[in-house]
Amino acid sequence: MSAEIKEKESAIAFGQKEVKLLTDPIDDDNPVTVQVLGVCSALAVTSQVYPALIMAIGVTLVTAFSNLVVSSLRKTIPNSIRMIVQLLVIAALVQIVEMSLGAFAFSAYEMLSVFVGLIITNCIVMGRLEAFAMANKPWQSFLDGIGNGLGYGFILVVMAIIRELTGKGSLMGWRIMPEWYVPNNLMVLPCASLFIIGVMIWIQRGRNRKLIDIS
Repeated sequence: MSAEIKEKESAIAFGQKEVKLLTDPIDDDNPVTVQVLGVCSALAVTSQVYPALIMAIGVTLVTAFSNLVVSSLRKTIPNSIRMIVQLLVIAALVQIVEMSLGAFAFSAYEMLSVFVGLIITNCIVMGRLEAFAMANKPWQSFLDGIGNGLGYGFILVVMAIIRELTGKGSLMGWRIMPEWYVPNNLMVLPCASLFIIGVMIWIQRGRNRKLIDIS
């Protein structure tokens, strides 16, 4: 009985390992700038901060809870159909997010349009299920999902701040730049996001030398 209690306590522990699961994806193991995953949506929804923030929250919720569900079921999922099960879990969670946005944040739902549904194909979500959730306990998998969602969201929001501020002179729709500032319309075009994310990758790998050889 004591061994059983000890195992349950260790399953919900919050030590150094759990902290790393939350913090590493924000910097050293960022899914966008280090693993180069989820780049398409990062380029598509970052012209304004509001939709980027909503997308970041949506992906974080889907990644965290899909990790939790799949990790909880990992010992009962036949290996031959594991990817089908994973896709079903992701699709169900994405549908919940999409319906919630349509009901409670319709303006964000309209701005994000098809990109919410495309969370299903986001490489970060499936990648964490295969690489982590299928081999680890539910609590650690849940934290890993939150960490990778936050890492993805951090890049999205930073890019959106840069693009909206320079391209429209505003943040969250509020005018920030002085009246004399002429917005640079190039920054709200999709091509600008490629340059910004390239500079972010360059800065991160220049600051952290151990990332230089990671493709």
